[in-house]
Amino acid sequence: MPLAPVIQTLAELVRINSINAAYEGSPGEREIATWVRRFFEQRGIEVREQEVFPGRPNVIARLPGRNPARRVVLEAHMDTVSVKGMTIPPFEPRIENGRMYGRGSCDTKAGLAAMMQAVASLHAAGITPPCEVWFAATVDEEHSFGGVTKLCEGLRADAAVVAEPTELRVVVASKGILRWRIVVRGKAAHSATPHLGINAIEHMARIILAFETDHQRLARQQVHPMLGPATCNVGLVSGGAQINFVPATCSIDIDRRLLPGEKADAVLAHYQGLLDHLKSQHPTLDAVMEPPMIVDEALETPTDSAVVQLASTLVKELGRDGRPAGVPYGSDASKLSRQGVPSIIIGPGNIDQAHGAVEFVDLAQVELAEKFHRNFIERFE
Repeated sequence: MPLAPVIQTLAELVRINSINAAYEGSPGEREIATWVRRFFEQRGIEVREQEVFPGRPNVIARLPGRNPARRVVLEAHMDTVSVKGMTIPPFEPRIENGRMYGRGSCDTKAGLAAMMQAVASLHAAGITPPCEVWFAATVDEEHSFGGVTKLCEGLRADAAVVAEPTELRVVVASKGILRWRIVVRGKAAHSATPHLGINAIEHMARIILAFETDHQRLARQQVHPMLGPATCNVGLVSGGAQINFVPATCSIDIDRRLLPGEKADAVLAHYQGLLDHLKSQHPTLDAVMEPPMIVDEALETPTDSAVVQLASTLVKELGRDGRPAGVPYGSDASKLSRQGVPSIIIGPGNIDQAHGAVEFVDLAQVELAEKFHRNFIERFE
C-alpha cells in the first residue's frame, strides 16, 4: 500500500542530515532548506528564503487569505540534535508497527511534514483561507533560537502554531530557559603545600551546595498549575590542571528553568545575592557570574484567546484531549509570543522519544496533525 503523502514527506525529511551546525561539525540546515523550498516551488506556492546565518536560511511559504490584514503563522524547525549514542541508523526512515524511526522523526520533522502537507493540500484544493498563512521552516532551534529570532524581526501576526511533539495536546504554557556560567578564581600551589594556595574547586563546592539548598526552596515555593516548580541544574563542572596542583580555577554551567512571570534579570540578581552571602562568610572566595548564554523567558498564552479556543475545539473534533496543557521544555513559541503573537505548541509524537537513542513517531498522530493544521488555517478568522 502506498504511503500517505504526509508520511512520504516525513520519510524524505528524515533522510536528510540536518544536525544543527553547532554539533559534530555538521553543515546544518542548507540541504533540508533547499528541499523544503523546492517542495513549495513544485506546487506553485509562493516561497522565499530568509538568511539567518551564512548558508542557513529559514524558508517561508505564503498563502494569500481573504482578509490580507490578518495573518496566521505555522512554524516548525528543520534542525535536529546530534546522532551520537543512537542505536539505529539515524537517516534511514524505517516504518514498523505504525511508527517511523530516525533522527528528527519525532523532533520535529513529523510536525514539519504535517504543516507542509496541510498548506499544500489547501492550495491544491483551490481554497483561499480566511487569513493570510505563513508557513515558516526555521533553523537553529536546537542551539540558540537564531531562526525564530530572525523570523520575528518586524513580524505581525494574529496567531502562531508551533510544531513540537506534544501528542497533539494544545500547549499554552512552557518553561523558559536561563543558562549562565560561574567562574571561581583561586590561587595555584603545590599539593604538598596546599596552605599556600586557594582551592577553587573547594570554593565551588560551597556554591553548588548553596544552589542545591536554594533549589529545594524553589520546589516548595514556586509552583505553576500546568508546569510545576521552577528548576535549577548544575550541568557542567570544569576545574583544575593536574592532580598535584591546588586548582586555580573552577567553573560551572547552570541551567535554570523559568516559570511564567519570572524575569531573567531578577533571577540572576537572586543568584548573585547567594554568591555575595557566601563571600561574606568566606573572604578568599572570588566568584564571578558571566553574562548569560541563553535567555528565553516562559510562554503562557491565555486559555480564552482565539488561537487556544479554536485549537482545543479542533483537537476534540479529532477525538483527542483538547484541554490546554503545559510542558517543561522550551521552544520557538516563546519568541513569537514576546513579539506579540498569541502562540500555542502542538504536534505529533512524544517528547520522551525526542533526542533519544531510538527516536520514533506514531504515524497515526502525524496524519491527524495534518488534518488539525489544515482545519486550523481553514477556520481561523
